[in-house]
Amino acid sequence: MNPLSPHEIRVATILEAAPLEGARKPAYRLRLDLGELGERVSSAQLTVHYQPEELVGKQVFAVVSFPPKRIAGFVSECLVLGVDAPEGGVVLLVPDRSVANGTEVY
Repeated sequence: MNPLSPHEIRVATILEAAPLEGARKPAYRLRLDLGELGERVSSAQLTVHYQPEELVGKQVFAVVSFPPKRIAGFVSECLVLGVDAPEGGVVLLVPDRSVANGTEVY
């Protein structure tokens, strides 16, 4: 783990994205490849700027050290990182070059 951060952040590739049924706010359920850490699932409120099909194959940053959280009956195992866009919605934080899944962020 990065000694400067209490949270472990890793690079992941989105393998699947689909609407999260039953969520109070529109969200997608994501299946992520974290390399040596295996696969994990996450819920992410990305519906304003992204369609599910354009998320598949995209590399993202994810916090993997949080405990699982139940969201609308779905257990989210990590947190995909993004920022609020000025016009609303969330914009993903992504690496500008492809790197190995599971790579730790420092």
